[in-house]
Amino acid sequence: MEGGEAVRLVKELAETAEELGRISPKVGGQFNVFLRHAFEEGALSAKVKRLIALAAGIVRGCDWCIATHVKKAIEAGATKDEIIEACFMAIVMGGGPALAYTKVAMDAMKGLS
Repeated sequence: MEGGEAVRLVKELAETAEELGRISPKVGGQFNVFLRHAFEEGALSAKVKRLIALAAGIVRGCDWCIATHVKKAIEAGATKDEIIEACFMAIVMGGGPALAYTKVAMDAMKGLS
């Protein structure tokens, strides 16, 4: 994945969420509100929440999620080493397929840093 690919994935996911929010404010809009609040600082920092979401995205095999959470983790102050450790945790839980999707995260780090 080129850096432009990571940027494209992040943009597509954001546009899809925005469009669903416009189409259905009761469902799509409320889901977007939920997401915004879920990632706010709380008992866990926003950075830790993004790293957890990144690991979950890797285990689920979602390129859009991986690219978005790498971007948001970097914006929240995550280091390359922290992102790699989150990838390792995904591999612990997701095995070989998670190892393969870790490439998406590594490419996104390169393209979004």
